[in-house]
Amino acid sequence: MYKIIIENSGAVYEANDGELLSELLIRYGEMFEHPCSGKGICKKCTLTVDGESVLSCQYKIKSDIVVELPEKEAIATADAGKETGRVTKNMCLCLDIGTTTLHLALVSADEGAIVKSLVHNNPQRALGADVMSRIEYASRNGVYKLQRVLIDEVNQMIDETGEKVTTLYVAGNTTMLHTFFGIDPSDMGQAPYTPVFLDKKRMSGEDAGIRNVREVISLPNISAFVGADITAGLNFAEMPCKGKYNFLIDLGTNAEVVLYGNDKLYCTAAAAGPCFEGVNISSGMSATEGAIYSYTGNMCLIIGGGRAKGICATGLIDAIAVMLEEEIIDETGFMEEDFEIKDSVKLTQGDIRQFQLAKSSIYSAVIALLKKAGIDFCDIDKVFVSGGFSSEMNLGNAIRAGLLPEEVRGRFYSVNNSCLGGLVKYACEKNDLDMFLKNAEYVDLASDKNFQELFIENMMF
Repeated sequence: MYKIIIENSGAVYEANDGELLSELLIRYGEMFEHPCSGKGICKKCTLTVDGESVLSCQYKIKSDIVVELPEKEAIATADAGKETGRVTKNMCLCLDIGTTTLHLALVSADEGAIVKSLVHNNPQRALGADVMSRIEYASRNGVYKLQRVLIDEVNQMIDETGEKVTTLYVAGNTTMLHTFFGIDPSDMGQAPYTPVFLDKKRMSGEDAGIRNVREVISLPNISAFVGADITAGLNFAEMPCKGKYNFLIDLGTNAEVVLYGNDKLYCTAAAAGPCFEGVNISSGMSATEGAIYSYTGNMCLIIGGGRAKGICATGLIDAIAVMLEEEIIDETGFMEEDFEIKDSVKLTQGDIRQFQLAKSSIYSAVIALLKKAGIDFCDIDKVFVSGGFSSEMNLGNAIRAGLLPEEVRGRFYSVNNSCLGGLVKYACEKNDLDMFLKNAEYVDLASDKNFQELFIENMMF
């Protein structure tokens, strides 16, 4: 056995010979992130061992060592909703389990309003950046650790509200809800991508491991890759005018696209990968202190001010748009050399290709659903853009970068958190969600005859 000292906290752990440092950190509850789930390709789990930079997921322990972890930083997000601060007789809790963040709202059912809201990092990020990497983790190690770290964080958030309530309403993507309830999501990692459950789920707070709550109720999922977060989002978004359709495009860690109207609902999941979380971007990072979040070419805004450490999703979209306008990138995405934005933060040719893959996937999903419904952009009333960074995104730059369609300019509406908004609405009104489920048709892009051609075509800027 070897002695492992964590310099930041002074904690001392025991390691087995040859044990991976990442596995030791996870085993002892040090929630240090491993976005690519231990493949050693994202380079985001770099830390210091005896003064030397190493990847924790590749470092095998062969002696006593001193480990220094990077500082933990909170995700910078917009408020989940306006808070009244007024505690009334009938209170409940609403939890949006995002892949990246957890949003918890203490809600007055009497007033239909958020009393207090909290935003924490989803600690499962330490085990994988996106849905597929967490499914892979569960298939290798079981679901217990994924559930345990999540439940512990949720209990901490509930304690912070200072209230005991009867009911906790929950929504999230299908994988997140599986892990929340301790149900193995492994079968969703390979064809035919079968979830264990899709329906609304009820469980006592005690059985779910949730403190100070009598009952936990989750909203229903639509499919394996279009979850209860989208059901909630549809509950929050407006219905289209008669004869028209609306889009809901959720740009979280995973991208879901829904086209709905005229008693029809077409939905799909676009495999954008974790590009917008910075995992496949050389200088990419989440929206934490030091991240470039806005860029005009002449001006660069950094979260927290100070020196730039990297670039997050909104800054990446801005930078791509500027580079296109200044012809640093051509229509194929080619650039002659790395482009420095600020303080050694730069974009490489590989970064541009990663963005092209992500934006083409999302844009092509939009077109594929239009074709499936047999309609055109002129039939679209409104496009609701939701997700972790949508409220801070420059929509004009997103259009210029090819992420969103030019044809519906002027019909975009940014939604701060459609999942939490729809969850609060359901908790207060108990409105019928069947209208979003009974007519839903999931479009599998992998087998869609139009998608592959669209995907290649839309790689261009």
